[in-house]
Amino acid sequence: MTIRVAIAGCRGKMGKEAVKTVVGQEGIELVAALDYKHVGESLAELEMFPADLDVPIYLDLSQLIEETKPDVLIDLTSPHAVYDHVKVSLLHQVRPVVGTTGFTDEQLEELTQLAQEQKTGCIIAPNFAIGAVLMMKFAKEAAKYLPNVEIIELHHDRKLDAPSGTAKKTAQMIAEVREERKQGHPLEEETMAGARGADFEGMRIHSVRLPGLVAHQEVIFGGNGQLLTIRHDSFNRESFMDGIVYCVKKVMELEQLVYGMENIL
Repeated sequence: MTIRVAIAGCRGKMGKEAVKTVVGQEGIELVAALDYKHVGESLAELEMFPADLDVPIYLDLSQLIEETKPDVLIDLTSPHAVYDHVKVSLLHQVRPVVGTTGFTDEQLEELTQLAQEQKTGCIIAPNFAIGAVLMMKFAKEAAKYLPNVEIIELHHDRKLDAPSGTAKKTAQMIAEVREERKQGHPLEEETMAGARGADFEGMRIHSVRLPGLVAHQEVIFGGNGQLLTIRHDSFNRESFMDGIVYCVKKVMELEQLVYGMENIL
């Protein structure tokens, strides 16, 4: 069976890499693209894609679904658009595979319920890199023994949300095995607002945004006389592609929403 795929956000850096990956993948067919520019054209007409890539571009997701009948929507857009895309997809029983972060807890709860009602698979992955998923799993294990921990995430300067979805997911996983506790001196004071980073159950999360970065994270654990650092680096967007392909295939087997690739590996 060939999996029919549409991609939202095909002109972005991740989207362009995803188009290239999907087109070259056996058993997966790219049938449509969702974008707010070049509507009515095909990817073949854009200089960034091969001239034989006759894939139509749509603005309206419902129309895209009705006319091209995808099995899966890969969404690599923005936090402002992704929630509506996922909701529309689920209502049409099209399976979303989402790499965009920035969902609120309320949105995730609503989409989880909708996926269950529609019996339609959905994967929302804060990070598609297999190594990053392993980093989160290793960090959760380490936190059982070294509960004093801080997270530093580093991304390119065009990223809209902070902290990253990967950092938040890492903190949530650590919190499952670590009791909430205040770190640092009990009387410490910030002489500049935000100097100690965001506070998640006593863990501190720090966000770095600089040109030249792609996606990087380190989780630092402190103990008496020792430090443990778990770090993952994505040097280019190819690092995410194996995870996207894995999720496209895996979501076909699901009838519910899964948040985080660590739950399906």
